[in-house]
Amino acid sequence: MEEVDCIVAGTGVVGLAVARALAGRGHEVLVLEAADAIGTGISSRNSEVIHAGLYYPPGSLKAELCVAGRAMLYGYCAERGIAHRRCGKLIVATGAGQEQALAAIADNARASGAGELRQLTAAEARALEPALSCTAALLSPQTGIVDSHALMLSLLGDAEAAGAMLGLNTEIVSGRIEADRIVLTTRNAQGGDIFEIATRRLVNAAGLGAVALAGALDGLDPRFVPALRYAKGNYFSVAGRAPFRHLIYPVPEPGGLGIHLTLDLNGIARFGPDVEWVDGLDYAVDPARAERFYGAIRTYWPGLPDDALQPAYSGIRPKLSGPGEANADFVIQGPKAHGIAGLVNLFGIESPGLTSCLAIAGRVAESLETKK
Repeated sequence: MEEVDCIVAGTGVVGLAVARALAGRGHEVLVLEAADAIGTGISSRNSEVIHAGLYYPPGSLKAELCVAGRAMLYGYCAERGIAHRRCGKLIVATGAGQEQALAAIADNARASGAGELRQLTAAEARALEPALSCTAALLSPQTGIVDSHALMLSLLGDAEAAGAMLGLNTEIVSGRIEADRIVLTTRNAQGGDIFEIATRRLVNAAGLGAVALAGALDGLDPRFVPALRYAKGNYFSVAGRAPFRHLIYPVPEPGGLGIHLTLDLNGIARFGPDVEWVDGLDYAVDPARAERFYGAIRTYWPGLPDDALQPAYSGIRPKLSGPGEANADFVIQGPKAHGIAGLVNLFGIESPGLTSCLAIAGRVAESLETKK
């Protein structure tokens, strides 16, 4: 049976960042991916926003790792020439009743160390965005956008340059915890061949599959495997260019940040995600959902033309909390939690996972450094 020092399960942006961090510390790293390409799941189905860290509870992993990861990500993108733009975003109140929510966001952002925020009157917000309708706004200059695919390719390139190996079309079917190693049973997605490989360190960064992978590890107490809920987020786009230079966010809604306007690096607008609780992985976008989008978008962009929205794509968030529950924090579950040396499970890595990827990777790598 072959044995490798470290296996990282999953090639989303977080898994690749972890592989880079471990390989950069001199570890032998194998990155396994069930699909035939990297980053085909959560990392390819999001808004590509670099978040400032405004919303997350002070002291939470999301707050800490978002703020740290944001600085690291801007620095990394600048150093590597990865396309990105610090375009800023406006969080808008569209009625007097929402202005108190804006004040609460500003207070939370200050307590979380999220950095500079400017409170704007309606007139000041319209001076920045003439097509915008609001009663007040917050300006977050630290928010930006990034080419997530270029980022993932760069992370993979760094990992491979440090000696990491990539195995695509390799599904981890099950595993067993032994005294000083973890033995994984894998299946080739093309030919169906079964293969066993052992590792002293396993990082479960499988995204939507992380809970299932943890549940398939014989020797991991089931009480350390959380329930997973799927929150689908649908996106719609408009033809041509929307008249905005900043990202526009409404006051957050339960389960998400509301149907917001984001821009890609070419200035093309997209709207979403909404929150649709689903039982499985279905990425089809129902055109009928556009009716709700029109109503939500027109609260801050009343000039949105009729029949302008068209289905774009969808993503699914790996939620650890369900409808009506407080948003759960990231879970970085290591040996101190479950008692298994060399195993780290990453659960509930939704937004701001992209922003936090380098900080998450550093935290994971540090937690495994004592396992020699």
